[in-house]
Amino acid sequence: MSEYQHLLEMSYDENGLGKVEIAPEVIEVIAGIAASEVEGVTQMRGSFAAGVVERLGKKNHGKGVKVELAEEGIKVDVYCVMKFGVSIPSVAQEIQDNIRQALMNMTALEAKEVNIHVVGIQFENQKPEMEVEQEV
Repeated sequence: MSEYQHLLEMSYDENGLGKVEIAPEVIEVIAGIAASEVEGVTQMRGSFAAGVVERLGKKNHGKGVKVELAEEGIKVDVYCVMKFGVSIPSVAQEIQDNIRQALMNMTALEAKEVNIHVVGIQFENQKPEMEVEQEV
């Protein structure tokens, strides 16, 4: 850990050029993008403030992800809405694998925990009966 509680310090003495610090927000963005890439995830759940900021035009890629830096390692919590009909355990496992792989590839960090919280199910939008009758 670094001397600053809100930054993660990576210490590689191979090149001697200095130190690399990664903010938890960077890990949130990486995990958020990796989770939203998985088939079966319809959206990520964020806070009310994140929703307001997104409506104003700024894309929030860390939405629905909470990162905690502890002495044991990095703990990632993902809050997502899944598509109706998918296998929740297999999609959750794929989210975990995708996040672990993305973090390893981009930061060379390994997450101690990747917890998936399914906070909703997105159903298919059904057409109103009037439109269905007109198509026949």
